[in-house]
Formats: sequence, C-alpha cells, structure tokens
Amino acid sequence: MFGFDTLDLSRAQFAMTAIFHILWPILTISLSLFLFVVEALWLRTSDPVYYRHARFWSKLLVLNFAVGVVSGIPLEFQFGTNWAPFSHHSGQFIGNILGFEGAMAFMLEAGFIGVMMFGWGRVPKGVHLFATGMVALGSSISSFWIMVANSWMQTPAGVRVADGKIIVTDYVAAIFNPDMAWAVGHMWVAAVETGLFVIAGISAWYMFKRREPAFFARSFKLALMLLLVIAPLQVWLGDSSGVDVFKTQPAKGAAIEGHWHTNRDGEGAAWSLLAWPNQAEQKNDWSVEVPGMLSVIATHSATGKITGLADIARADQPPMLPLLYYAFRAMAGIGMWFVLLSFWTFVAWRKVGGRVQEFVCNRKLLLAWVLTIPLPYIAVECGWIVREVGRQPWVVYGLLRTRDAVSDVAAHAVAGSMLMFAVFYVVLFLTFFVFAKKWLQQGPDVALPLPDAAHAAGY
Repeated sequence: MFGFDTLDLSRAQFAMTAIFHILWPILTISLSLFLFVVEALWLRTSDPVYYRHARFWSKLLVLNFAVGVVSGIPLEFQFGTNWAPFSHHSGQFIGNILGFEGAMAFMLEAGFIGVMMFGWGRVPKGVHLFATGMVALGSSISSFWIMVANSWMQTPAGVRVADGKIIVTDYVAAIFNPDMAWAVGHMWVAAVETGLFVIAGISAWYMFKRREPAFFARSFKLALMLLLVIAPLQVWLGDSSGVDVFKTQPAKGAAIEGHWHTNRDGEGAAWSLLAWPNQAEQKNDWSVEVPGMLSVIATHSATGKITGLADIARADQPPMLPLLYYAFRAMAGIGMWFVLLSFWTFVAWRKVGGRVQEFVCNRKLLLAWVLTIPLPYIAVECGWIVREVGRQPWVVYGLLRTRDAVSDVAAHAVAGSMLMFAVFYVVLFLTFFVFAKKWLQQGPDVALPLPDAAHAAGY
C-alpha cells in the first residue's frame, strides 16, 4: 500500500493513536490531584476562593476526561485487530494487567467523577472531597498499571517461553520488573508536571490579560510552589532512568546518544552534544563531542564502559536513529527549561514580595509561562518516542520481535482504518478546542455562591 507493508502501517497506526491518546490522561492525573488539593484547602480554611478554583478547573478536567476515554478505545482494540499474535503470545500477562487497569482504575474514576461534578450541595463536603480523591486515585492507579505493562515489555521478567507462548511463572517478579520503578515514577511525575504547567500557564494568561489577577495568582502560586519540587525531581528521575537504560537496553542507550564504538578499558566514552547518526554507514555524519562525558552521564563513572551500536547486530539495532537522538535531546532540554523557569519565577515573585499588582507587570515572564504550555506535552511525546522506537525491533524485549507480533491483515485495510481514526481524532480535537475556548473566554465565576448557599437559593 503506497510502498508500506502491514507491519509499517500497523506500527504507524498504533503510534498515531497512542500519540493522540496520551495527551489526555496525563492532564487528568494532574488536574484531579490539583482539584483534591484545592478542595482540601477549602475545607481546611473555609476560604471561598479555593472552592471557586475547584469549580473552575473541574470543567477542564471533565472535558479532558471525556476526550481521553473516547480516544483510548481504538488504542486498545488494536491489540486484537492489528496485533493478535502479540496478544496470543503475551496475553497471559498483558491481558491481566490491562484488565486490572480497567477494573481497578477506570471504573473507580468513572464511578466517582459524576459525584465530583454534580454533587456540590447534594452530598456532604467530606463525601465530595472523598469522591474527588477517588478520581485522583483512580487516574494514578491507571497510570501505574499501564506503565507496569509497558515496563514489562521493556524488561520482561518472571516469565518463560513454552510452545510459542510467554508463560508467567512469577507475577511479583513480572510486575516489579527491572524497569518498573523508574517507568512508573518518571511517567507519573511527568503527568503531574504537565498539569502544573498547564494550570500555571493558563493562570499566567489571565494575569497577562489583567483578568481576575488576584484569583489566578492563587492557582499560579500553588502550581509554582509544587513545581519547585517536581521539576528538579523529574530531571533526577530522567537521569536515573537513563542510567538504567544503558544497563537493561544497551542498544537503545547507544542509539539515543549516537554512540557507535565501545570505549576501551580505562577510557571514558565521548558524548556527542549534537550529531547526525547514519545507520547505513554505522557512524555519525558529523558530531560535536565532549571527551569522556558519556561514561559520566550514563554510568556516573569516568571510565564506565558503554556498548557501541556498531558492536550490536544490525538486526537488533533500533530504527530511525535521528528521530531517537533528537527526541531524547528535546525531552531533556525541555526538562532543564522547566527547572530554570520555575526558579526564575520564584526569584521574581520574592522580589516583589508576592504583591500581585507588581508581579503582573512582569509581562515577559508571564508570556514565557503561556508559551511553555505546549512544552510538557512535547516532552511527554518525545519520551514515548524514545521509549517505544528505542525498544525496536522487539515488542517484548529479547522475547518477541515486532515483525512476529503483527496480525495477518491486508495493508489497505490497515491504511483505511488509520485514515478513519485520523479523521475521527481531528474532529475530536476540534470539538475539544471549541469547548475549551468557550471555557477560557467565560473564565471563573468569582461570585459563585458556596454550595450550601447555592442549594438554599435553588441553584
């Protein structure tokens, strides 16, 4: 089909649906946690501003949750339609884990989100806070099980292969596989970081426009205080996860760093700051290098040994090396910008003594926050490109190759479904954009009655 076979098209379709779907759960995780915090602050302080924040931001959560649910359905169906051999070979573990996610996480979210949205004034405040907490917990549990499944595909453990099937021999070892802790932590913190930058960025936009600056200074400050911890934590998690990759998936590690030749004993491996990897020639066309630095970065040792791609069979090397190389650098660079922006803003906030009217005069800083809103999404997408493309040519690393996991369907059928999903996702995104724009234009109701008063007044 236009020069692409079923494998290429099935991989492209799964990539397209995954790239679109992941935009939504990461904000659901973080926004639900943020809503739980502001609602708890309202119950503790009785400050109505926190209640109005909860009502304002919850509208974005519900809109985001709805798109996430709908966009995720085609993603999971592909395990049966496009990747049936994968489901056949590894379904004993993957099937159970995805079942756990649906029963333990999604049902928890879906069961309580209605109470969270429509229970104001109808259920006691403590019950409502509990419902919000269950939505937050459900979204985090969902992230846990999804990352357990994916981390097992990266570093399979607790299994054996028998009669062409992957049989689970130790569920604890399979769940707590070598990659699991770093994968779960890095992804969950990335989700929290994304939401905090969205909240802070939208709040900065309102302050930039001089619309209810006192109201949005509250959410901006809360997000900023959390980011002063979250942003550096994410950089550390990313570094630690990268060190683990060089141990468990040396081909991926070498690919993301454009490293071709294993360094000799007693010598550090050079780190290419920028390069253009050429897989056909098994070298970099050009490279700007720092001697010995890759060993320090990847092993935290000046002479740590780093396996080069040229010393790995070509059949086991990841594809699309320039994409991997620069996706990794984009993700890392964005992470460093987040740390810089957070501390720069903290200094600026302290400089004016937290006075909102003076802080909003820092127009360039507020604009920087607004322009940063897309960056956490880009970083997450780049991270998944590194994680998934870097695992190739394996779908279950070292056990099942991707070419052996694809369904035997016609290429034109996959192309047709891919086109259909693309149109569907465009419509879905435009629908979200229309409603989100309306939500932004309306802004918060800073005079919204408290739920008890609203219920008494017939609202």
